[in-house]
Amino acid sequence: MSENTQRKSLPTDKFLTVAVNLIHKALIEPSRTEAKSLYRDLEEKKVVPLTNLRMEDGSMVRFDLSLNSEHYQGRLNFTSFRTGLTMLLMSIADAIKQPESLRTFASEHSENTVMFGPTALTSEDGKPSVLILGADSGRGGPNVELQLIYLDPSQFEQTAKADSTEKAGTDSAVG
Repeated sequence: MSENTQRKSLPTDKFLTVAVNLIHKALIEPSRTEAKSLYRDLEEKKVVPLTNLRMEDGSMVRFDLSLNSEHYQGRLNFTSFRTGLTMLLMSIADAIKQPESLRTFASEHSENTVMFGPTALTSEDGKPSVLILGADSGRGGPNVELQLIYLDPSQFEQTAKADSTEKAGTDSAVG
């Protein structure tokens, strides 16, 4: 990034509002045929341009979209993807209503990537999948790549087991 490039940021709730609206307009609002065509590009690991957006300060920012389905459990198809995506967008919309509770997480792999706390948990043939939204602003220039990412669900199982073990230990110590 050049020295005269200044990075500007939006509050998390406003950023997520923009992201939800862009993703909804690209993948939920269009006809099934149009949305499925975009999904195929995402499935092929393409970064898909969404729009150029004029910010409040007059600057232009390009928004793109990508999909990382490496940790999806089972065989991902358009219907499963769209179901999970709809759930994720609703989860984010609910979280935006309480901006003080919104959580973000830094990526271990890139200082310019952030992941947002709201998730969508789906299950197909008894196999859980967890979808989240991330954003990468590190590709240089005024652009943001919105990232739909399937996380490894086993990390949540381990956390749940640790939480229940900790609670059981606390309960028995109180008795």
